[in-house]
Amino acid sequence: MAHSRIAVTGSTGLIGAALVRSLRADGNEVVRLVRRPARAGDEVEWDPQRGFVDVAGLVGCDAVVHLAGAGVGDHRWSEAYKREIRDSRVLGTAAIAEAVASLDVPPKVLVSGSAIGFYGDTGDRAVDEGAPPGDGFLPSVCVEWEEATAAAEEAGIRTVHARTGLVVAREGGAWGRLFPLFRAGLGGRMGNGRQYWSFIALHDEVAALRHLVDTPELSGPVNLAGPAPVTNGEVTAAMGRVLRRPTLFTAPAPALRLALGDFAEDVLGSQRVLPGRLLDSGFAFAFPGIDAAIRAALR
Repeated sequence: MAHSRIAVTGSTGLIGAALVRSLRADGNEVVRLVRRPARAGDEVEWDPQRGFVDVAGLVGCDAVVHLAGAGVGDHRWSEAYKREIRDSRVLGTAAIAEAVASLDVPPKVLVSGSAIGFYGDTGDRAVDEGAPPGDGFLPSVCVEWEEATAAAEEAGIRTVHARTGLVVAREGGAWGRLFPLFRAGLGGRMGNGRQYWSFIALHDEVAALRHLVDTPELSGPVNLAGPAPVTNGEVTAAMGRVLRRPTLFTAPAPALRLALGDFAEDVLGSQRVLPGRLLDSGFAFAFPGIDAAIRAALR
C-alpha cells in the first residue's frame, strides 16, 4: 500500500521502530499509538489495560499493524510478570480489534503480532502453519493472543497473525543480548546446543510485515521466520565466524534454569518452524542464511 495511512502499535520497539522508518521512507503516513496523551499530529492515545483507543485517530487508516506487548525476555518470569506478558497481548489486541471494528469505514487489514512460541517445543520436527499449538505458557498465551482479534474478523476485516521468530538485530531482542557477549569472546552454546532456533533478519521481518499488509490473499496465521532454521550450536559457530571471536563458553542447562527460571525452558526448547505460507505467497528473503542475517545486523 504505497502512500497509505497506516497505524502502528509498539512503534518504539525493535520491530515497530524499524517498520515505521521503512513505511515513512516510502512516503506512507504513519500513525503511532502511544500510551499517554497524544503530543504530536502523528500520535493516537490508547491504553491497552483499560481497553481504550482514541478511535478518531484511526479514521482513514488503510491498515493497522499491532505489535505491542511486554518483552518475553525482559525479566525473570515471576507469576506477576507472566500475567503482564499475557495481559499486554490479549487485552491490547482485543482493544485494537474492537476499535477497528467500530469504525464506519474500517481498515482493509489488521496485521496482529503473534509468535512461533505458538508451537511450543517441536524438537527436530519441522512445522508450518498447519501445526497445532504446543503445551505450556507461551503456546497458551499465543492462542489467546490470536483469539483476541475476533471482533475485527467478525467485522469482515482481513486479519493476519504474524507469528514471528527470533529477530536477528543489534538493537534488541535475543540477539541484542548475544552480540556484546560474543564480541567480548564470552559467547557459546546454550545447553546441549542441539535445539533449533528459527530466526529472521530484522530487514526480512519488516519486509514480511509489509508483504502481509500488501497481499490480499493472506489471512490467518503466517510464520515470519527464515526458511532455514539452525541449531543453537550452529548459531554459536556462525557468530564466531562472522565476529571472528572464540566461542568456547557453554551455558549449562541447570545454570540457565537457575538464572532464568521458567523462561529457561523456552531458551532450551527447540522450535523448527518453516515459513510455508510466506514462501507460497511469493515472498523472497534477502538474508535467508544465518551468516547473512548476522552480517546484515552488523551493518
